[in-house]
Amino acid sequence: MRFLYILGFLGLFFCAVLKPTASRATHVRAGEITTKRISQTSLTYRITFTAYFDEVKGKPAADQAENYTFCFGDGTTADVRRSSRVYINGRTSSVNSYTVVHTYPGPGTYTIGVTVPNRNADTKNLPPAATSDQIRFFVSTTIYINAALLTNSTPVMLNPPLDSGRVGQKFCHNPAAFDADGDSLAYRLSVPQTSLTDNGCVGRAIPSYQDPTRFSTVREGGGTPPTFSIDARTGELCWDAPGEIGQFNFAFIIEEWRNGVLIGEITRDMQIIVVDNRNLRPIIQPIPDLCVEAGALITQPVTATDPDGQRVIIAGFGGVFNIGADRLPLPASELIPPAYARLINGDIAQNQPATATFSWQTSCNQIRQAPYDVTFKVTDVPQRPTPALVSFQTFRIQIVGPSIKNLTARPTATANGRAIQLSWSPYSCGNPGTYIAIYRKEGCDDRPVPPCTTGVPPGYTKIAQVPVTATTYTDTSSLRRGISYAYRLVAVYPDVNGGSNGGVSLASNQACLNLPLLSPVITQVTVDSTRDINGQITLKWTRPIGLNPGDLGAPYQYRLQRATGLTGTTFTPIATINTTLSPTANDTTFLDRGTTASPLNTTANPYRYRIEFFYTDATTQQLTRLDVTEAASSVRLTATPANRQITLAWQASVPWSNDARVHDVYRSRTGPNGPFNKIREVTVQAQPYSFTDDGSDAFTADGNTSRALSADSSYCYRVMTRGQYTDSQLSRLGLLLNYSQVICATPTDTTRPCPPTLSLDSLNCASLTSESFCNQTSFTNQLRWTPGSGPTCDANIATYKIYYARYRPDSLQALTSVAAPTTSFAHSSLTTVAGCYYVTAVSARGLESRPSNVVCNEACPSLALPNVFTPNGDGKNDVFVPLACPRFVERIEFVVYNRWGAKLYEGSGPTLSWDGRSSDGAELPTGLYYYQATVHYALLNRNAPPQILKSWVQIIREGSGSR
Repeated sequence: MRFLYILGFLGLFFCAVLKPTASRATHVRAGEITTKRISQTSLTYRITFTAYFDEVKGKPAADQAENYTFCFGDGTTADVRRSSRVYINGRTSSVNSYTVVHTYPGPGTYTIGVTVPNRNADTKNLPPAATSDQIRFFVSTTIYINAALLTNSTPVMLNPPLDSGRVGQKFCHNPAAFDADGDSLAYRLSVPQTSLTDNGCVGRAIPSYQDPTRFSTVREGGGTPPTFSIDARTGELCWDAPGEIGQFNFAFIIEEWRNGVLIGEITRDMQIIVVDNRNLRPIIQPIPDLCVEAGALITQPVTATDPDGQRVIIAGFGGVFNIGADRLPLPASELIPPAYARLINGDIAQNQPATATFSWQTSCNQIRQAPYDVTFKVTDVPQRPTPALVSFQTFRIQIVGPSIKNLTARPTATANGRAIQLSWSPYSCGNPGTYIAIYRKEGCDDRPVPPCTTGVPPGYTKIAQVPVTATTYTDTSSLRRGISYAYRLVAVYPDVNGGSNGGVSLASNQACLNLPLLSPVITQVTVDSTRDINGQITLKWTRPIGLNPGDLGAPYQYRLQRATGLTGTTFTPIATINTTLSPTANDTTFLDRGTTASPLNTTANPYRYRIEFFYTDATTQQLTRLDVTEAASSVRLTATPANRQITLAWQASVPWSNDARVHDVYRSRTGPNGPFNKIREVTVQAQPYSFTDDGSDAFTADGNTSRALSADSSYCYRVMTRGQYTDSQLSRLGLLLNYSQVICATPTDTTRPCPPTLSLDSLNCASLTSESFCNQTSFTNQLRWTPGSGPTCDANIATYKIYYARYRPDSLQALTSVAAPTTSFAHSSLTTVAGCYYVTAVSARGLESRPSNVVCNEACPSLALPNVFTPNGDGKNDVFVPLACPRFVERIEFVVYNRWGAKLYEGSGPTLSWDGRSSDGAELPTGLYYYQATVHYALLNRNAPPQILKSWVQIIREGSGSR
């Protein structure tokens, strides 16, 4: 072909420019490893190493490259022979395949690696470039094996990794990767790798590798800095822009994802050659992404031009073509099922503007969730010896399952007349295991479905599935008369390979139907009287809207039934009404008061009603049931007390909708018998509806009853709902008004009193004299407080609670209570005034305020000792005791020493009374003695340090003494 001739000339040109040395074992330009699982019963894989060899400078080495060592990642290796060698680019390069079959021992993660001893020489970004042929070439692929992956294969790259670029122009390459399993692909840059030995199994980044931007200064448009990147979605790798001529290598990784899980990685190490000439790269026009139904014929023009006016060659790459990287046909099992796409006028040199036509007759076995990527490559054909340049354009094709055609719906007869039969044209698209899913919704609004949107629009619910061979289905599930039902169908495709080939088709057309109204329609269930016995409910209904008096045999009959509960299903007969269906007959209202055997307790229960409709059979003259209404309940109201509020909630089980309507709330302050005032119009959205009453009245046309709710009063309520049928046949009945039962409730009151302010008559130690509290052993603390006040506090105080703690910082405990309005308390019979207090106020409802401020009293300690006493038995000054009026002493530890420091006496107790004897009872003689008194006082601090008194005392035993 002309295309091969041009690339062959390009290779010869670079051979002459770079002046190879034949003696070097230099040959590897690029390569990658691909895998494919070939068994569903064992973990057996076909593994292929594809290497691109330099057949000019490295031909001797390429000739000898008959086998390489494969490292399988499971601890085993194999020596694999070359299976094919195909020359490309005018025999300047070759595509070499090394294929082996290997079975793995079990699930796991395995990295397959191959080392080739020599790259080719003169790669500028692997310095020193002249000896880059001494760097080993290493590539690897990682696979994740598990049972669910079945016959998974890695993507194949259909565009050879050998291109040329021009100095100053943006260079781009696209590998045209294709995954036969329909897995998602993502791309990221990597670094070319080498290994430590000629048969190495572990790769590492080449230490001397330099990013291509090191050889650039500006981008094609003149901006800075230069860039080198890869599009993570399309895989288009671009260098903007090469700044030097020469040969460059770089690498990227393709990640394979399935259902959000990474299942493999493949690395491609590729090479380009940059030249410097006046040639400009060709331009290929953008192509919009396509979405087509399986079975459609795609004819997409591809147009390319060249700024230099040169001829161009348009080539196509992708799994939709049955060709590999060497442009030769591949086995059908390697890519996608037939039929294959063609590129008409592709791979030939054309005058510009050149046009090739992409043609693909799609089929149902090509349906998958992932789109197909098609990459077009345009190559210019300059005059010799100018090398050719290329440009790429990738577009995506989404093939979706065609919709099921000609869906119709019609009513059909069953035992109760409630059935809709669906019919559609035969559907033959899809692999074995495909089935049809049937969806339904209420309402016939048919909003447009966005193009290429598979599955049913929002709002539909799946009700059934049938084999793909079916063409009819009868729906009898929970159909209601007077409701419009819309249907759509989709085909659901199996994932036959554990991959991403399943999914659903486009939705069918919408088929919509209103069921005929052959039964009455309930329009009111309203509570007239709320009582434990003999409550009263009014029930109203319409005559059968879809039935005329002459349609069926007369007479006709309504049979009324009642069940207990909002959703009760145990219906019992309560009345029978004969009718002629005359428009003037008063036969569509019933006042239900219950019976002695079945009293109506509207206080405790809601009630649910339905009506059976009978006609007279012309043959048998017997009454025969034609249909039954949808059941409708009374409105049930509940009340939940809150703090000076009452929260109301109500709901009803009815065939009409009360949503998005204004409901009326009524309140009585005088009891269940009223009068009731309307206090609020509440716009509700969805059940259960609710409203919280705080005592205000927002509807004053019947008088303003606004006043705060009191916990001392009971309040009664009822609600009136407004509703309407949503079906177009019944919406003309207008608004449907229904009252709930009456319910009464008393709000709670969690309002607490404000905390009081507390004061304490405390001691002024500085003002006390030595005689203060003389011989006093009992003390009193006088507390006084003022009540707290505020707009959010309860002023109705019943008692005050006094809390006390002897020591600080002990927790204060309840001491006593005093009834209001008393605001003082005398805490008496204390051994010390030391202690802390706070006070709380307690309301008549038993709610306690927060604590008042904490007040504390401290004792004023005092103790003095004499320095002489006369223990001579005359009854005067016979013992050593404190001087008059010690205060707040808890304990004294007393030790006596002689003048030489010997301890003579030791005692301890709440008081001090020493008779001048030693600890063993011997009288001490007249003389001077020394003592230490450790005095512990009754203070606020439990661990307050004692007072240490050190002094002397004179004992005199002759005659009588006095102090």
